Amino acid sequence: MNFDVIIIGSGPGGYVAAIRASQLGMKVAVVERESLGGICLNWGCIPTKALLKSAQVFEYISHAADYGIQIKDAKADFKGMIGRSRGVADGMSKGVQFLMKKNKITVINGNGKLIGNQSVEVTAADGKKETYSAPHIIIATGGRAKELPNLPVDGKKIIEYRKAMSLETQPKKMVVVGAGAIGVEFAYFYHSIGTEVTIVEFMEQGLVPREDADISKELTKIYTRKGIKVLANTAVESVDTTGKSCKVTTKHRTTGATEVIECDVVLSAAGVSPNVENIGLETLGIEMDRGFIKTDAQYRTNVPGIYAIGDVLPTQALAHVASAEGITCVEAIAGMHVEAIDYNNIPGCTYCSPEIASVGYTEAAAKAAGYELKIGKFPFTASGKAKAAGAPEGFVKVIYDAKYGEWLGAHFIGYNVTEMIAEAVVARKLETTGHEILKSIHPHPTISEAIMEATAAAYGEVIHL
Repeated sequence: MNFDVIIIGSGPGGYVAAIRASQLGMKVAVVERESLGGICLNWGCIPTKALLKSAQVFEYISHAADYGIQIKDAKADFKGMIGRSRGVADGMSKGVQFLMKKNKITVINGNGKLIGNQSVEVTAADGKKETYSAPHIIIATGGRAKELPNLPVDGKKIIEYRKAMSLETQPKKMVVVGAGAIGVEFAYFYHSIGTEVTIVEFMEQGLVPREDADISKELTKIYTRKGIKVLANTAVESVDTTGKSCKVTTKHRTTGATEVIECDVVLSAAGVSPNVENIGLETLGIEMDRGFIKTDAQYRTNVPGIYAIGDVLPTQALAHVASAEGITCVEAIAGMHVEAIDYNNIPGCTYCSPEIASVGYTEAAAKAAGYELKIGKFPFTASGKAKAAGAPEGFVKVIYDAKYGEWLGAHFIGYNVTEMIAEAVVARKLETTGHEILKSIHPHPTISEAIMEATAAAYGEVIHL
């Protein structure tokens, strides 16, 4: 069977690219070895949010008295939470199946491998091989949990995020290695339902080390208050799994102090590795960059007819980035004029409690870039809506260029802030200035008016502080 485009992988990069290509009149096939929707829909973005919502509901119930409601004997049903999460994921994957049929996209089940710049060999589960051809082939094979040399995943005592979403029993004690989005989200989930959690982070900044330093400090303060132990600037030296429990030996990178932490399970949450092995890259001589596939701004590799998008690239490993890359890629294939993606205007969201959302420069990065800054912060303790919602933790921080008013960065931590960050993304895209945000009337009472208030603080005009 011959196609116009073959896409290897059906995650948020692959399936979105397939649908857009179909809309543009192309005959499209998608090769998928597991479930449609990839890691995001089946084991990442969607099911983790379902787990986190269950944890949030349980937290609400546990603190119902704060809202004037009396509830007795509420218990967390771990298996029920896991079951709900898997049900949500299954439903979303079926939704992608529907979209494939609606857009007349051929789904080929099996492992895809490049055997030429216009050919893909697919090996089915029974070992049968078929070859398919297309003038354009897009690699969208995604990523997997990064495995550290001294933390070999065995799926029982040392696990990664997929297993963390399908454990048979709730652990009493857990050590989370890595304090990025995956680490802090799972730490929140397990802690909220009663597991004793310790987070170990190699970087000195501590929790969410890629975020603005003020965000990291605030989340560390909140997590410590909740009862989650945070060990920053600390390395995991070894994990002894020979006994009934795990013994994690840690070493502080500055003082050299060591500590042995006993737990039931260790969650390795040290990031993502690209799935670039055994797909024919070496055979075709596709150029790599530090383990990632190298492309131009339209996602063309050095081999004509071969493209790559998503987590196999050295860009942000985020679902919405993969989707945007997929759309840009196929529109370029169709001959459309496409604008290169601005990777400094990609929003990042972390769905712990409180939530974190950010875009653009951190304060440190803006200073390093040579900008003179106007910085404003507005705490949610001063927000009527946040107080009424029982969620006064966190703040909005905005960073503007003092000379021209350019919105350089936005950093939010608090209730529902992941729904607010798009305002900053769109404003930055439109080159909106701080004065324009300040004079754009925001509704009251809302969480989002904190953006206007923080901007007012940056310009010395704040009212409610």
